[in-house]
Amino acid sequence: MKAGSSVEVRIPSELGFEKVAMSTAAGMAALMGFSEDRIEDLKTAVAEACINAMEHGNHLDDNLRVGVELSTTECELEVRVSDEGSGPLDLPDEPDIHRKMSGDEDPRGMGMFLIQALVDEAEWHKGPPGKSYVRLVIRLDKEKK
Repeated sequence: MKAGSSVEVRIPSELGFEKVAMSTAAGMAALMGFSEDRIEDLKTAVAEACINAMEHGNHLDDNLRVGVELSTTECELEVRVSDEGSGPLDLPDEPDIHRKMSGDEDPRGMGMFLIQALVDEAEWHKGPPGKSYVRLVIRLDKEKK
């Protein structure tokens, strides 16, 4: 794949359509030469980001779209997931894993931390309505040999 390639996908805020974004990201990562393990990490991170945009940004309003922009350099794939919601983006406190595992705390709310564990960079950008997004980066040079 030529560096500087880009693809944009717009999906409805309906659970299940995150699979379209996952497949698109996986296809680009495969063309770049990422390993299957890294592609699976990327798919999970993209799915979490899309579901968060659908649920928290767009409040599952199927009239609103989630934008997924993928762009490449020679050694990295960047994914931006944005919503059209009313904003602002609320960043949660770090979850207490032990409380969640013991059932003392709602098991939901770990998506952002899962995303951070799966990709090389994850940034959440707050903006006015329709301008918040998450930026994910996965690098080829981080491949596990």
